[in-house]
Amino acid sequence: MQWDDGQIITKQKFPSPHPQIDLYTITYMSDGFKVKGLLAEPKDGGRYGGFLYLRGGIKNVGKVRPSRIVQFAVEGFIVFAPFYRGNQGGEGNEDFAGDDRKDAFSAFKLLQAHPRVDKIHVFGFSRGGVMALFTGITFPNVASVVTWGGVSDMFLTYVERKDLRRMMKRVIGGTPSKYPERYQYRTPLLQLESLEAPILIIHGVKDKNVSVEHAYRLEKKLKALNKRVESWYFTEYTHYFPPLVNRQIVGDLTKWMKKQE
Repeated sequence: MQWDDGQIITKQKFPSPHPQIDLYTITYMSDGFKVKGLLAEPKDGGRYGGFLYLRGGIKNVGKVRPSRIVQFAVEGFIVFAPFYRGNQGGEGNEDFAGDDRKDAFSAFKLLQAHPRVDKIHVFGFSRGGVMALFTGITFPNVASVVTWGGVSDMFLTYVERKDLRRMMKRVIGGTPSKYPERYQYRTPLLQLESLEAPILIIHGVKDKNVSVEHAYRLEKKLKALNKRVESWYFTEYTHYFPPLVNRQIVGDLTKWMKKQE
């Protein structure tokens, strides 16, 4: 049987930490691979905005947490969070914002086909910021894009994160000086011309995982292209915000999203 990208192959109930939200583990088709993800739906049967949650990290670092997905669903969204290829029983190998970006694109199509979903918003955290920007670039009908502590420049990540260089050389195939085109391919900063959606940038100025320079470069480039962009910088925070502040920002960013519809 021929499966289309974004088509759901299996949907299994997953224990939900919230009485009003149903959670499901999903197997869906992406680029010839069966990829896994987590879907959260409010139980009331109503129509909602779609929320594509694009995780950070790689492999077991930065895994999708059910409580985080539910946190966004409670704000009034149907949320889908792909695990990306090669993770948690999915086929293929993760590619650090290379071809595995198609797993985000197929997840967007999955939400488009959902009978209860209206406009779709895209959210990326950390490495997921690259995935979110590329999704916005690829689909002009994205309602909004939020990047939180997000990577925008893969060259800069290689320079800043000495601890990630071995992984990046393995996954990408070499250094930026040897294969600049492979790093360009993974750098949305260089490809923003066709982005139509309004963008919200959230970043902690003390972030050591993804420096605030990623946010500054992204904001500057978007403004130079006359794109709609808003930035929330938090001078006292790092890559991870305290739980109370985090919850407040989740409420604020989801309100911002709803204003863009």
